[in-house]
Amino acid sequence: MTPIGLDLAQALADLRSQAPLVQCLTNIVAVNWTANVLLAAGASPAMVDNPAEAGAFAGVASAVLINLGTPYSETVAAMREAVRAAAAAGRPWVLDPVAAGGLPWRTEVALELLEQARPTVIRGNASEVLGLAGASTGGRGADTADSVESAALTAIYLATRYDCAVAVSGPVDYLTDGRRSRTVANGHEWLTRVTGVGCALGALMAAFAAVTKNGLEAATAATAMLTVAADQAAATSSGPGTFAPALLDRLASLTPDELASAARLGNA
Repeated sequence: MTPIGLDLAQALADLRSQAPLVQCLTNIVAVNWTANVLLAAGASPAMVDNPAEAGAFAGVASAVLINLGTPYSETVAAMREAVRAAAAAGRPWVLDPVAAGGLPWRTEVALELLEQARPTVIRGNASEVLGLAGASTGGRGADTADSVESAALTAIYLATRYDCAVAVSGPVDYLTDGRRSRTVANGHEWLTRVTGVGCALGALMAAFAAVTKNGLEAATAATAMLTVAADQAAATSSGPGTFAPALLDRLASLTPDELASAARLGNA
């Protein structure tokens, strides 16, 4: 077991023992799935996304997810309140800038939130990460048109600029805090055939950020947990329809030792 593997095992053990409360301001397509992924992993979800309550709840939540998959004026107002309150209370928050670069308004919102308070993790696909830096016009909606490799330098730039970790999802995930960079090579193609998996990954990163207190460790642990569980789920599934519930089962049954031994991690 590698030193990184040992960190993974401890992170999952801590997640299960602490059951962090994760406030998710996320897109309407992924709400139910995201809540189920958090519950299966061992965290506690709360979908409080209205401006009257978002700030107050963020102040007591363990961590906050901001996902721009289906932004509305009211939910964006709630996001501003949640980020402000999370920062004031010292709570970690994760930004998932869905379709950044391709749609101007949500790109502006993402950049505004980044300037408002330092996130713990930025999570996106290659086109979204490039889009935040103005280096891409975005992919096809939530789908990337760029390779993970093409976004690596931009990820380092964003991590340095906003003093956070950046996680670029793809066939081999790339994660960096601007000083250290890692890869996670687990996962299965059916992850791209189940709606909301990437959104749920952002929530899982927020859950791990609550217990690790470190963006890169949180992003690594969440990515490894989801993709290792996906490898296990695919082995007993016949397609995306049976894969989705199997993925929840594997997230729930995955042990810290299994996570540490099965994760295919590398230093980039």
